[in-house]
Amino acid sequence: MQEQCKHIVQVLLIEDDPMVQEVNRMFIERVNGYKVVGTAGNGQDGLRMIEELKPDLIFLDVFMPLLDGISTLQEIRAREMPVDVIVVTAAKETETLRAMMRNGAVDYIIKPFKLERVRRTLERYRDRYETLTDDHTVTQEQLDRILQMGDEVRTDSTVNDGSSLLEQSVIRDKNFIESLSPAELFIPTEELPKGLNPVTLKQVLAVMADKGGKLSAEETAEGVGIARVTARRYLDYLSKMGYVYLEVNYGGVGRPINRYVLHSRPK
Repeated sequence: MQEQCKHIVQVLLIEDDPMVQEVNRMFIERVNGYKVVGTAGNGQDGLRMIEELKPDLIFLDVFMPLLDGISTLQEIRAREMPVDVIVVTAAKETETLRAMMRNGAVDYIIKPFKLERVRRTLERYRDRYETLTDDHTVTQEQLDRILQMGDEVRTDSTVNDGSSLLEQSVIRDKNFIESLSPAELFIPTEELPKGLNPVTLKQVLAVMADKGGKLSAEETAEGVGIARVTARRYLDYLSKMGYVYLEVNYGGVGRPINRYVLHSRPK
């Protein structure tokens, strides 16, 4: 039985990809004491929804149309909106990180991530939220606990050198990938968007690893034995979650070839 929360934290998702919106929503609502009250596909809509819904917490992406995450967060602070922000993005540049932290982001989660990383952030935030929401004074011990950001929230998807387990070993060979469980992949395969399944997802990763970590949607489809449009859906999902990136090859005559590249390839 889950512990009864004194307050329900209301969350607004500002993320341009509907697939990632759904994954984030399911992650958040699996943590006790949280409810997603709305989603916005860009910063402009997000600002309007903050005014309308008055959420407690924002899950904010960086790369979005119309108004990106940095500009959105700056506007939130300029308007003095009483809302906290957690950045969830594939952006890893230190300049972006500094900009978000300077504008008051309470945490910064880099994709790909696992549920346990999000859970720890949200549980820590809920502790802070409930402490500061209650109508009483706080002790130094309580303040020390809720202001402590780094020590307890170590990213579970990293190993000693800071790289993800996927980047270290998922790409090593095809058989290793096929043996991994969903939890070991650090992909929320039990909560994949409608139409995707974990077995095929692992097959896509395995084929990419077996073929050197760089394939087009057509090559992936042929290797897995699925339709090209289906392969494209899996590859786009992996791209949004931060496992692969798109590389456009303009060499030769004709239309450029788009290939999806694993972030870490075999040595």
